Amino acid sequence: MQPSADCPFCHPERDPDQHVVFETQACRFLQHDREQDVLVGSGVIVPRAHRENAFALTSEEWLDTQLLLQQAKAYIDERFHPAGYTLGWNVGLVSNQTIAHAHLHVLPRYADEPYAGRGLRFWLKSSANRRSSLGV
Repeated sequence: MQPSADCPFCHPERDPDQHVVFETQACRFLQHDREQDVLVGSGVIVPRAHRENAFALTSEEWLDTQLLLQQAKAYIDERFHPAGYTLGWNVGLVSNQTIAHAHLHVLPRYADEPYAGRGLRFWLKSSANRRSSLGV
């Protein structure tokens, strides 16, 4: 699939705050300077081709995502020394996917952060998130 004209992940060079840290034939690991104030060391792994979400990735993109995930972890471990990680894909607007280009969030976690111990499902499991009807 061809790059999308206005997609920040198809054209990382257009954002001076976004940096390609590692790349392969099929994917890139990007970090964004503005996120480093709170999400220290975080980044995303994205396919070079414009894929709407993780369900559209090719076999090669999945393999390169795994390779970049290991490289990113080694890099983040050495540079930032996190106590753990949260990894995640958002698919669709209801899941908070605001950029329609597949991206795996790589979020280092630290013992001294206010939400330490609260992972991806913390708010999803909250009774405040209970659906009003099952609508199955």
